[in-house]
Order: sequence, then C-alpha cells, then structure tokens
Amino acid sequence: MATPVRECSIANALAVVGERWSLLALREVFFGVRRFDAIARNTGASRDILAARLRSLVEAGLLRRERYEEHPPRHEYVLTEAGRSLHTVLLTLMDWGDRYVTEGAPPTAWRHSCGAELHPRTVCDSCGEPVRLGDSTLVHSSWREFT
Repeated sequence: MATPVRECSIANALAVVGERWSLLALREVFFGVRRFDAIARNTGASRDILAARLRSLVEAGLLRRERYEEHPPRHEYVLTEAGRSLHTVLLTLMDWGDRYVTEGAPPTAWRHSCGAELHPRTVCDSCGEPVRLGDSTLVHSSWREFT
C-alpha cells in the first residue's frame, strides 16, 4: 500500500508551474517577450517542449494566446490575472538565486517605481513587518500526520 502524501498548496502550485521550462517561459513573458520563437531562443527550450509548456500554462489559466497576424495565423502569449500575480514569486526566486546561486553580479536587475533597485520582500499584510522563518505560527491545516 502506498504511503499517503500531504496535500498542500505548494504541491498544487508546483503541479502547474514547477517545471524549469514553464518558469522560464513565464519569465520571458514578464520581460515582455510574447512570441514563440523569441521565447524559445531566450530560454533555450526545444520547440516541442516549449510548445507543451506554453499549452499547459494556457490550460492552467496563466497565459492566453492572442492572434497578432491573420495570414498565416500567428499568436503571442499574454499574462492573465493569475499569471501576473506570479510576478512577485518570480522576483523573489530571482533575488534568492542572485544571493545564493549566481556567482558575480546578478545578470538581471529590476527598478521599482520609486527609483530604487528592487529587492522583493514578503511582509505581513497587517503590520508591514518582514516575514521571517519563526515569525509565523500555523493556525490551521488539513494535513494529517503520516508515520
């Protein structure tokens, strides 16, 4: 008998975006690259893998295809509200990679509308204090302990 697996929102989210080519395709669309050939070139993904990942991102509701040329029919990829909401997740992942994985200067930088270089942080919606490990307490979970 298989051991039951914990159900959680992290696992559910990773089922949608937890694959390298999916995240890199989303990165490109966030950078303003919306056409298949350019996304393929900038990610290094093979055309068949990228087509499958873009299709799954459209099916999951993160991207939508919009026609930009009639003859021949050509489409570009546009972020939906659900896709746009991943912006902070990708910025935070990039910041983590800059600090702990990438050697040398970060290859990409973002500037906030205030003019400062952007370093995203998660803060409490109520008090505005940064969220750090140990500062929060689990108050509800549908998880069951499996031993």
